[in-house]
Amino acid sequence: MIDIHCHILPNVDDGPTSMTESIEMAKKAVAEGIQTIIATPHHKNGSYENSKQTILQNVQALNDVLVQENIPLQILSGQEVRINGDILTDLKAEEILTMVDGGKYLFVELPSGTVPRFTEKMLYDIQMEGLTPVIVHPERNQAIAEHPELLYQFVKKGALTQVTAASVTGHFGKKIKKFSLDCIDANLTHFIASDAHNTHNRTFLMEEAYDVIRQEFGREMVYLFRENAELLVEGKAVYKEIPERIKKKKFLGIF
Repeated sequence: MIDIHCHILPNVDDGPTSMTESIEMAKKAVAEGIQTIIATPHHKNGSYENSKQTILQNVQALNDVLVQENIPLQILSGQEVRINGDILTDLKAEEILTMVDGGKYLFVELPSGTVPRFTEKMLYDIQMEGLTPVIVHPERNQAIAEHPELLYQFVKKGALTQVTAASVTGHFGKKIKKFSLDCIDANLTHFIASDAHNTHNRTFLMEEAYDVIRQEFGREMVYLFRENAELLVEGKAVYKEIPERIKKKKFLGIF
């Protein structure tokens, strides 16, 4: 199994504070059936800045330790970039790291409560640079949850999205779980990932999330998400169905 979104690097953001904690996360990941993790430190989110070269160096250091500890886990390089007006400038300056440094996919994080007005334009501009933006955990964005048409338009116009495993399992609450399943049902998401930060309250839950998806949508949906993670790592085009609008339920037959 591949986890494409994880905060496993030590001392770079709100993930583990030491190499010891990173190793504990690695052991837990392996126990849950994960063989490959893309490390995605926060970048320019108001609290942390982790430039491309810094991440590459930290990934190499962690991989070296995992080899020494005989832990069968491969760490690849990524970055969780908070949407901002300087993304294209920073790309040209080699500050931004595409997923697996492959020049194909770029993680984009929105603020938790809002969708900035320039979001659609920035997603378009990223695509004009030959990259595919992947909006991370849109199900946890308050504005998108209240106005899912926003997400529909982003996906319709070429963006991909990644939903968090803990959202699918209900660890962020019933409302977020329901919206996550609605996004899957409407073909508005393309990846499931852990966004794990530690081994206790923000852990992996990948297999548990896939179990929920299997029960709700069948095995084929699980295969699609797992294969898309592999395709992203390989820099290939992922599978995506035609997006649909999330249908609002009728209340007593009247809407």
